[in-house]
Amino acid sequence: MSLPPLVQPAAELSVDEVRRYSRHIIIPDVGMDGQKRLKNARVLCIGAGGLGSPALMYLAAAGVGTIGIVEFDVVDESNLQRQIIHGHSDIGRPKAQSAADSVREINPYVQVNIHELRLDSTNVMDLFSQYDLIVDGTDNFATRYLVNDACVLLNKPYVWGSIYRFDGQASVFWSEHGPCYRCLYPEPPPPGMVPSCAEGGVLGVLCAAIGSIQVNEAIKVLAGIGEPLVGSLMVYDALEMTYRKIKIRKDPDCAICGTNPTVTELIDYEAFCGAVSDEAAAAVVDSTINVKQLSQMLDERERGERDFVLIDVREPNEFEIVSIPGSVLIPKNEFLMGNALAGLPQDKQVVLHCKVGGRSAEVLAVVKGAGFADAIHVGGGVIAWVNQIEPEKPTY
Repeated sequence: MSLPPLVQPAAELSVDEVRRYSRHIIIPDVGMDGQKRLKNARVLCIGAGGLGSPALMYLAAAGVGTIGIVEFDVVDESNLQRQIIHGHSDIGRPKAQSAADSVREINPYVQVNIHELRLDSTNVMDLFSQYDLIVDGTDNFATRYLVNDACVLLNKPYVWGSIYRFDGQASVFWSEHGPCYRCLYPEPPPPGMVPSCAEGGVLGVLCAAIGSIQVNEAIKVLAGIGEPLVGSLMVYDALEMTYRKIKIRKDPDCAICGTNPTVTELIDYEAFCGAVSDEAAAAVVDSTINVKQLSQMLDERERGERDFVLIDVREPNEFEIVSIPGSVLIPKNEFLMGNALAGLPQDKQVVLHCKVGGRSAEVLAVVKGAGFADAIHVGGGVIAWVNQIEPEKPTY
């Protein structure tokens, strides 16, 4: 559907700005009026990672007058495969500062606001109220529901994107004109069922494809041109090189934007989404060791003083990057399907680990439920092992 422009045009463009944006201005649908609206726009980008990188760069190049960056992380070497707003020399720097420097280099006429904070229910409403439109580059469900609910309560358009391996999705959620994120996903998936990009990987260039679509949609909403993805879900398959547009409708029973909403204020989104299932949370109580304890156990096993089986529940590609010495790879899904349980030794303690501890906690619940009462898992997983025991090994 066509929508009216979200923002009013700025009073004028300078001669230098006209030169800079001339390729926009000569497009009839944009013109001088549309470019002035972009100059007057205030856009908040949540995250300066995979999606935030191309989004921020193209928002700046397009001439969006005020750009806010919400980011609390620092640049890691593993980010550089896809987070193109950062460079090698930025490793260890706060992402927000690194991204802001790149935005200013792209366009010195843009006002950049840095918000080095973790977005939560205590700060989101005040922050969002300072901007016209929200571009979401996050990769976790708790933040997505938080962003959606805040946008609905404030009547802000929410440009959403999602990436995983070779697949991407994008939409514009705006409850005044169409469905919100909860209309599409009323409930989060069960904890541990949907792997993150950190667990499953993502093709670096996919970020550019989806991030640029997000900016395209933001420009259309801000300037009032074209037909934004309000009420539509764009699905991209990079391997097959296909785009599909799926119609999504406003849910009259939606918890926050429906006829009789049950969510009328912000909630505890971490609890709503759950980092791990209740079963996993119960299983890890008094059954979690740290990597230093594991190192000592491995030394004792080497000396023949104790015996146990150390099982890595990650995926084979992860195991190839880095592994804990003496571990055996049995992916998490083998336990969830029940295939791995029959092969577990009855006369040895079972010790489980994954990348950071979430997947091994879920498997621990399955293993304990199968009768292995003394099974334990390693908190912090491989990442903690590399950081504390073998720092010469790679992380991812």
